[in-house]
Amino acid sequence: MATKHLVWLRNDLRLEDNPALYLASQQGDIRVVITATPEQWIAHNESPAKTGLRAAFITTLGHALAAQGIPLDILEVDTFQSVAPALEKFCLAEGVRHIWFNQDIPPHELQRDNSVKQTLQSHDIQVNKLASDLFVPQDVLSQQGTPFKVFTPFFKRWSMLLSSQEHSPYPAPSKQAEALNFSWSPPSWVRSAAPSFREDLWPADYDIIRQRLWHFCHTKEEHYDNDRNYPIKPATSTLSPYLALGALGPRQCLEAIHYVCEQNDRLWQESIWLKELAWRDFYRQLMGHFSFLAKHRPFKAETDKIQWRDNQAEFEAWCEGRTGFPIVDAAMRQLNQTGWMHNRLRMISASFFTKLLFADWRKGEAYFMSKLIDGEFAANNGGWQWSASTGCDAAPYFRVFNPTRQSETYDKDGDFIRRFVPELEPLEAKAIHNPSSEQRARCAYPEPIIDYKPARAQAIDAFSALNK
Repeated sequence: MATKHLVWLRNDLRLEDNPALYLASQQGDIRVVITATPEQWIAHNESPAKTGLRAAFITTLGHALAAQGIPLDILEVDTFQSVAPALEKFCLAEGVRHIWFNQDIPPHELQRDNSVKQTLQSHDIQVNKLASDLFVPQDVLSQQGTPFKVFTPFFKRWSMLLSSQEHSPYPAPSKQAEALNFSWSPPSWVRSAAPSFREDLWPADYDIIRQRLWHFCHTKEEHYDNDRNYPIKPATSTLSPYLALGALGPRQCLEAIHYVCEQNDRLWQESIWLKELAWRDFYRQLMGHFSFLAKHRPFKAETDKIQWRDNQAEFEAWCEGRTGFPIVDAAMRQLNQTGWMHNRLRMISASFFTKLLFADWRKGEAYFMSKLIDGEFAANNGGWQWSASTGCDAAPYFRVFNPTRQSETYDKDGDFIRRFVPELEPLEAKAIHNPSSEQRARCAYPEPIIDYKPARAQAIDAFSALNK
């Protein structure tokens, strides 16, 4: 028997806190469809690790839906342009009268969704588009009705809206009549893609995600502001890969923050981790308001005049963790080995790339995206433009991280460096941040590929010249 209500999932691979899934289920029996677009993922430079985790979650979700008696179909097409005709064919064959999906923000995804909407509405299929994020870009505007270009006033408005509205997580859909006799098996491409990520670090398991979220909020969230900058400490939530694929919802995070802060007589609006979630929303909403950000253009138009250096040997050394700056090399090796990098290290390595190698931020942005298991285009773009001083509310151009000072401050004993640059393990803490030539030779570790002081001066001069 045909199911009238179809839920179309994309980067929202979860049962709970899923507006489209829950609200559709309130109308009657539902079925779920996922459109797989592997060529589009490659064109968007998504990493094999993220593709693997997505495949693993499709399997997990398929079994979870089957336990609820909800069918899951997967339509494999090449690109976003092929999605509308594929869904059109599926909906007409299955007698679908209503389609439900959660809103996407980036321009290519928005074009895909608009094409689907127009195509299905031409067949009198009702399209229900819902907000998966806490807010859509049109919600968080200034008093003049314009988008915020600075984070602090954005956060103030964002927090005020959160305080004035209810944001409880949506429940999972109830069991359907077919639950007792229903099973699901993943297609072959899903099974083949899944092993390409560190399952020991990021298992595709909803129970583990929930445990990790609540454990973090109960034991680490209160001290997050003090501890988050030290990469050797397990002080961050490590939930970003799950947020990137929508295996964890924003209301679930907010619920945990609310509860823990109330239990400890703290104002939840002052949670520093909450502010990190707001930064994620800020970058996503910027992408929604300023579509040119998706076209490799800087937010500050004048910075497009900068003549970036293009030294392939230096680029490869940075990618491979062979720059001769131990903290930078440790950061890049963490990325290459795990598909993830600590946020303080993202800033250090991006500042090194853009301000000291004076390399085009777009090349660094692309390399990160090709490796990150938690790669989200808006957040990655925003972070790189912040470091390069080309973006909205970016770091001042004269702010250049000294990698050695950063290392001495945030990896004082050198424990993180030793973990990912094991050739330096014999060195004492005092020497490991900037080994002597003799120590480098003895450890088979390279000399620095640039000289910090003149490199910093050249970058500042180049930016200063834009204002003349």
